[in-house]
Amino acid sequence: MDQKYALVLDDQTVIRGHAFGAEGSIFGELVFNTGMIGYQEALTDPSYNGQLLMMTYPLIGNYGISETAFESAKVQAEAFVVREHCRRPSHRASKKTLHEFLSDQGIVGISGVDTRSLTLRTRERGTMRAGIVPEEEAGEALEKVRTMDFPDRENLVGEVSVKEPRVHSFGGHPTADGGLRVVAVDCGIKSSIIRNLNEFSEVVQVPYSATADEILAFRPDGVLISNGPGDPAHPAVMATTVKAARALAGRVPLMGICLGHQIIALAFGGKTFKLKFGHRGANQPVRDERTRKVVITSQNHGFAVHPELPSELELTEVNVNDGTVEALRHRELPIFSVQYHPEASPGPRDAHFIFGQFRDIMVRHRGGA
Repeated sequence: MDQKYALVLDDQTVIRGHAFGAEGSIFGELVFNTGMIGYQEALTDPSYNGQLLMMTYPLIGNYGISETAFESAKVQAEAFVVREHCRRPSHRASKKTLHEFLSDQGIVGISGVDTRSLTLRTRERGTMRAGIVPEEEAGEALEKVRTMDFPDRENLVGEVSVKEPRVHSFGGHPTADGGLRVVAVDCGIKSSIIRNLNEFSEVVQVPYSATADEILAFRPDGVLISNGPGDPAHPAVMATTVKAARALAGRVPLMGICLGHQIIALAFGGKTFKLKFGHRGANQPVRDERTRKVVITSQNHGFAVHPELPSELELTEVNVNDGTVEALRHRELPIFSVQYHPEASPGPRDAHFIFGQFRDIMVRHRGGA
């Protein structure tokens, strides 16, 4: 773990540090997360596919790795950048150290980086292409990061989505609303979203490329379009998920989370754009434009919905920090979406009520209301 590594950036900066985790070289898009905890959940979140994840909090790994904090079956981030990684974690649920976890998963890490200073640079310059390499390879890596494409040029959603449908049986307590079925269109869905839906419904997880007819064949009470990595307007996503969302409108209630929120906007003719450095962390304030109530939300996205919305959609919530679109609803149909992650509400349950809203919409729709 004492091997010298370098973090190289497309502005020709070289930052030297120490290797931990697996050995090797890796390239991608450097992004930062402002959360003080949740590093295991972040590492295993499919939305980080293609990205080098940097934590702004200086000490990472202090409570180790548990068996219950996974958002998917493996680490999805390309690499991990930290100020200091803890070698001796302390928590009753810890099964291994952060170094052991990354090593087992084949993920490169670099420590000894002034992550807060680098975060300030990222906020000023914007998201950067970057690589982590052995120190002696830094010169060659500088040329590569300067000329390579950003990872979102690829179909990152297709890389993380399931290939075949999976059924997650209803796992909540029996209620009068039992028997609901949600089809979750997997664009990179987090396990905690499925767990929240499972509290009141059976969940059928389908590939991002599933057609409207294939989705309706499961006879869902509602369809959720999930979070995921990359550009929502990527041609492969436009030709599949966006097309299916438009075809489902008016036939079944729809809910979108994060990338799914952007896909719903695109389905009705809206536009999306890439943010300068994205929103990634557990401290994003969101204001309801009707009640003026503010909730603190967890977010992880690099793209946003353009504020000039199609006439069918109504803006319902905005980001207090930068005014970006945080929630939409259709003016007539049972369709709504949120940019933030209600399953990860850091309040700790500030935005959890969103799932209850979806359940209520499905119950009313099933009853003919």
